[in-house]
Amino acid sequence: MRVATDVGGTFTDLVYVKENGEVGFAKSSTTPPRFEEGVLNVLNESKISLEEIETFIHGTTVIINALTERKGVKTGLITTKGFRDVLEIARGNRPDLFNVRYQKPAPVVPRYLRKEVEERLNFKGEIVTPLDKEQLKEIITEFKNEKLEAVAIAFLHSYRNPVHEKEAVEMIKELWPEVSITASYEMTKEWREYERTNTVVMNSYVKPIASSYINRLEEKLADKDVTAKKYIMQSNGGTTTFSLAKEAPINMVESGPVAGVFGSAILGEIIGEENLIAFDVGGTTAKCSLIENGHVKITTDYHIERTEKWAGYPLKVPVVDIVEIGNGGGSIAWLDPAGSLRVGPHSAGAVPGPVAYGQGGEEPTITDANLITGRLSAKNFTYPVDLQKVKKVMEEKIANHFDLQVEEAALGIIRLANSNMLNALKLISVRKGYDPRDFTMVAFGGGGPLHATFLAKELGIRKVVIPVASAVFSAWGMLMTDLRQDFIKTYVKLLDGMNLNELNIEWNHLEEQAIKQYVQEGMEETNIIFSKYADMRYVGQEHTVKVPVPNDKWSPEMIQQIIASFHSLHEKAYTFQLPETQVEVVNLHLTAFGRVNKPEIKKMKATTDKHAPLKEIRNVFYEETGWVKTNVYSRNELVPGMKISGPAVIEDLMSSILLYQTQELEIDRYGNLLIYNGGMENAKYEN
Repeated sequence: MRVATDVGGTFTDLVYVKENGEVGFAKSSTTPPRFEEGVLNVLNESKISLEEIETFIHGTTVIINALTERKGVKTGLITTKGFRDVLEIARGNRPDLFNVRYQKPAPVVPRYLRKEVEERLNFKGEIVTPLDKEQLKEIITEFKNEKLEAVAIAFLHSYRNPVHEKEAVEMIKELWPEVSITASYEMTKEWREYERTNTVVMNSYVKPIASSYINRLEEKLADKDVTAKKYIMQSNGGTTTFSLAKEAPINMVESGPVAGVFGSAILGEIIGEENLIAFDVGGTTAKCSLIENGHVKITTDYHIERTEKWAGYPLKVPVVDIVEIGNGGGSIAWLDPAGSLRVGPHSAGAVPGPVAYGQGGEEPTITDANLITGRLSAKNFTYPVDLQKVKKVMEEKIANHFDLQVEEAALGIIRLANSNMLNALKLISVRKGYDPRDFTMVAFGGGGPLHATFLAKELGIRKVVIPVASAVFSAWGMLMTDLRQDFIKTYVKLLDGMNLNELNIEWNHLEEQAIKQYVQEGMEETNIIFSKYADMRYVGQEHTVKVPVPNDKWSPEMIQQIIASFHSLHEKAYTFQLPETQVEVVNLHLTAFGRVNKPEIKKMKATTDKHAPLKEIRNVFYEETGWVKTNVYSRNELVPGMKISGPAVIEDLMSSILLYQTQELEIDRYGNLLIYNGGMENAKYEN
């Protein structure tokens, strides 16, 4: 069987798929800071035979947690003479334009640990000044005295020629073999000096932590006699081996969230939906991403901690284009100094968790609000729920301040959370030129199905898909993804008059690099497939548009097709095109997939009885109508052929789905729940 585990902020999820297509899943509390304990716990709870595991895939929040909590190791930076302060200078962009006290993000490496060395290449990658190895020896001695655990190396123009970085790495390994080293050419061959430098620094900052965590996890699995091939989910939506993940842990920064996005794309392929909005609400955050024509959008302009008022930290590595906000089931509702209600980004997490968990939580959360309004049932919680205490905390902390009934205060929290989620969904759709009405929403995570129906109604989305095992869907996505590596190289050339032989040689080099890496991992060359893109722009522009290009060798005829595609995509992104202006290529982007065997998902038998068995009738508090007697159904008893009309609640032990008055639900042949706004006439394919 194939097994995937996903460590989230609140829960650790597990999904397994057997060769016959049988799917099973389990959920356990996350165990910070020893996250590997939570993985072992969820393996035990799943009751699967560990010897039968052939492939083990893992997603983790360890890297993003270490970065956002500033819990990396003491790190030093070695850079070209005169460029010590590139991390401090950063970019001139000021997201918070009218804030005269705005501060740029502070570098994770303080100035006294940033050292310069004599060396210089020009923009063509030609040596101007050789590397001064005597200076480098002095720097190594200083860093040893400072008891550093990691060193980052970022020299000017090394994306064109890494010769000096390679020399520096060799010398440091010889003189100081125990220190962790990362050179910028190992992370990216794309230009942008500040972004490259910050990326290599961030990788060094977390590299020992990643190695320690992965080693501990490997040891724990070995103790349990798990001899499977082991992979880790990357931010680009593919998987990589444990050994490669230890070398470039920055590629795991969005390890867990992106798996659900790729899972959505794969599910869309199965059910015949190409245009999707993936929507994931967990215990700590809500995430969303847009999938167009079955393609997940990848970007290297990724920033951690970026908000509309904060620049964040750039990472020049391929990451799924995802928007993430601090609104999840455990997000705390609080009053700001002006007395206004806020929700998130702080979370009650797994410990102590929401008040409903009875584990010491004393702050009202989104989960508590959903419980008070009847959208969640106390019977489905793992812990015994003291509903009176939940209501008392809501009353004292929120309701009394606004002179509201407890359920009205709870609904206010839900409304505010929905508003925050709505803004996030608009960022990936409306703000980028897409009409949400042209897309189907795939909702997953513990809280995604509960909030999705309201958000779909607001955005005019006609169909919502709630997958099988929706609460652990990100882990399911890991099981269905291939190995993936992205190879990106800056190659600035005008398209008119381009030397196509030279260009095709560059593409060949990238392909050879990909094949070599996969073959070393034991992948057969016949299972490696490529997708190609070119980052392009009009001459004189700063930023680029990513254009899919054919896998064939470039020819003069192909150039005109590529330029036409660029004009069209540029107009979609920026609302205009400049057909008389010259176009240039900036980066070549090769995506290499290593195909793995994936089991077929079993189909369910349909029933001729359209009436779903009723579990109970419960009062549920709705936005417009207040308390309404609502039919409640158990998801486990729903089979293809059954139909449910709103208002209704469909629940299992891990999540609940809320149906509004105008919504109808049916079950497809795979067990996915399909919800239609305005009735079944919005169905797009046969079930």
